[in-house]
Amino acid sequence: MTATASPAPTAPTKAQLLELVAALGTAQWQDFAAAAARHGLTSVQAKLLAQLKGPVPMRKLATLLVCDASNVTGIVDRLEARGLVRREPDPADRRVKNVVATDEGHETIRRVRAEMQATHSALDTLDEQERTTLYGLLERLRPGMEHRG
Repeated sequence: MTATASPAPTAPTKAQLLELVAALGTAQWQDFAAAAARHGLTSVQAKLLAQLKGPVPMRKLATLLVCDASNVTGIVDRLEARGLVRREPDPADRRVKNVVATDEGHETIRRVRAEMQATHSALDTLDEQERTTLYGLLERLRPGMEHRG
């Protein structure tokens, strides 16, 4: 008895890939928003906090968050009132205000990311080699997907 070869899998279409990426992005965003809410943050406040790896000008935050600069002012005001960020004048141009995460702000966003249980559980289904492969593929896609500001 000879085994019949199963047909080779067909490559997914771009539409199928886009649908899957969108579904994963939506699920990750919902997980992020739920974790942020447990820390008393809106998803946009947490997203802003996540952008602060160093000083970031207010105008650049508006670009990164895809919103009006006046909206960023209100978001920063609320985060500043909680001691999660502070404003500093830019050393090169004192008219520009940079936003900087405080130690408490860095710790808060670290905890938000650590509490994203659905995302962590999904990633736990991958072994080390699969995670490495996925990381490499996503890094290749990143430059073409990120907004330039």
